[in-house]
Amino acid sequence: MIRFNDVSFAYEDSADFAVRNINLHIDRGEFVGIIGPSGAGKSTLLSMINGVIPHFYKGDYYGEVLVCGKDTVESTCGELSRHVGSVFQDPEAQIVSTVVEDEIAFGLENLNIPAGEIEARIDEALRMTGIEHLRHESTASLSGGQKQRVTIAAAVALRPEILVLDEPTSQLDPAGSRQVFRTLKRLNREHGITILIVEQKVMLLSEFCSRLMVMDRGQIIMDGTTRQVLEHNDRLLELGTNCPRVVTLTKLLKDASLWSGGYPVDVNEAETVVRKILEGANDQYPEPVLPLQ
Repeated sequence: MIRFNDVSFAYEDSADFAVRNINLHIDRGEFVGIIGPSGAGKSTLLSMINGVIPHFYKGDYYGEVLVCGKDTVESTCGELSRHVGSVFQDPEAQIVSTVVEDEIAFGLENLNIPAGEIEARIDEALRMTGIEHLRHESTASLSGGQKQRVTIAAAVALRPEILVLDEPTSQLDPAGSRQVFRTLKRLNREHGITILIVEQKVMLLSEFCSRLMVMDRGQIIMDGTTRQVLEHNDRLLELGTNCPRVVTLTKLLKDASLWSGGYPVDVNEAETVVRKILEGANDQYPEPVLPLQ
């Protein structure tokens, strides 16, 4: 679905590369989380997928980005939007209509989708994101989590094969954040949408994502399954990235020689680890080896 071939990019008037020597491929149906310190190049990476770079942000561009087989340099943002839906940090910055169904219709109308099909797509997007009950609500009256789900529905209505999200839960409380991630997981599992999400809430990523990438100084320094990456929690802490509390707890258990297995990725697995320690077992999770890029 997505391939980066030796890609580097420096913004106009910047002496440093925002991303450097990126080689990457994402397969259909993957749910990928991207973490790393501020300025690591995470948002730049996403902007190269939806075509914002190089069509809106100019600079020194090297290499090749292919999305669904299309070169993003040779394709317009409009053409890429038929494959890639985008959701950003602040839903207020994306919402342009006063009523939910009008917001979902907005992008479809701009793509000249026939009126009869627009209605069907609105129904589909509302159903897929679980917000049918909000159809006729004022967008101004919605909670932060509801607004973000509306922006996701508006993106989904375009029927993208890929959804990229840049810190979509940064302004949401824990309940709203989890609501958004459950929506994304449903879209990924039930509808096969490939999802890439930049997010600082690593606990949510560890619970919902199947693959985790870590960026630093414009490069991907770790890339593997969520469990594999969390094995390197010391390195994550060095980068200033918070580890899930279940990982921190398990590290303390390992340091105390109470557990020699792998790291859990959610609360249920952490409970299993603790129960096995109490029962005298110590080998629930194997130790994976992560190849660092």
